[in-house]
Amino acid sequence: MEQRVEFAFKALTSENFRRLCQEYGISTKTGYKWRERLLRRGLEGLAEESRRPQSSPQQLSQEEVCEMVRLKLAHPHWGPRKIRALYLRQGGQGVSESSFKRVLEAAGLTQRRKRRRASEAGRLSSGKRAGQANEIWTVDFKGWWHGANGRCEPLTVRDEYSRYLLELRALENARSQTVQKSFERLFERHGLPVAIRSDNGAPFASRRAIHGLSRLSAWWVALGIDLERGRPGHPQDNGAHERVHRDISLELESLGSETTQEALDLWRHEFNHERPHQALEMRCPAQLYRPSERSFKGNPEELTYATMSTRTVNHGGQIHWEKQKLFISSSLAGWSVGLKVAENTLIEVWFARLLLGHIDPASASFQRADMCPLKSGQTNQEV
Repeated sequence: MEQRVEFAFKALTSENFRRLCQEYGISTKTGYKWRERLLRRGLEGLAEESRRPQSSPQQLSQEEVCEMVRLKLAHPHWGPRKIRALYLRQGGQGVSESSFKRVLEAAGLTQRRKRRRASEAGRLSSGKRAGQANEIWTVDFKGWWHGANGRCEPLTVRDEYSRYLLELRALENARSQTVQKSFERLFERHGLPVAIRSDNGAPFASRRAIHGLSRLSAWWVALGIDLERGRPGHPQDNGAHERVHRDISLELESLGSETTQEALDLWRHEFNHERPHQALEMRCPAQLYRPSERSFKGNPEELTYATMSTRTVNHGGQIHWEKQKLFISSSLAGWSVGLKVAENTLIEVWFARLLLGHIDPASASFQRADMCPLKSGQTNQEV
């Protein structure tokens, strides 16, 4: 700084400006710049200035920044990546993801996400994942909160492949008959899936019944739908579905007593048709989902078994065989089962495509094929 001041004052009276610049080891361009700063701004003009450009051809306009903030305020729980995808979909151009992060952080609308070390635990043993729409539907009940009509514990059903949320409905109760009516509407609208994945709780499963069959899941099997179950006490086996529940907690449960079915329907429409998903390359679920080619033709009145004799399960869960009453499962009450003689003289008992167990003619007793629910990822055909 002292050398600049000394040079600038000498430059005001110097007769050989070029030689003076050479003495101080600077170019004539820099010399002229320092002299002009001294004349125009005094000694303050000789201080070091920032080299940051005063303007940038890539600088965001005020309108762009306002639109970015507006979209974030409209979707406060969406991250910068989803907000940018929505911005581009609505006609915005040329704004990078890093620009969205910078603007929203500066506005105090985002927080840095804490990274957590990945765990190897919690994966399904088979690692099976849906490869197309309607290959696997997942189902569960969201934890309850106080809604407009009292307790709100919505039923959630989603297509695993497309992430399409098929159902988000606050039912009057969680009984099998009520949930079955909801699924009947779903099947009429979307067709039948290949398999349905659930936890081991009611009404989707019964811990004491053969293969965990409940009245509801027995109906699914009768329709030709395979069953998949997560491990007891491991909700992470259906982790993507639990993520939807987390979003519902953040964005709907906070409404409390203002939560109505209309609010649930609006949120589901936004989730399916507007919300970008990173796993879908920032596309919306509605862009991938298509109704199933397996149409729902109503509830079967009776199951048929080729080359097998049949018995009807009574209300006590029993069948009549050789003047004996053999208990099978109360979950199958009203359904027919097929009896088939096996090579080892035992008699196989089938329900649709599901082997329930064997009748031993020697002891006139029924032996269950499996004393525990279906394993994770196991289908009816694999039993």
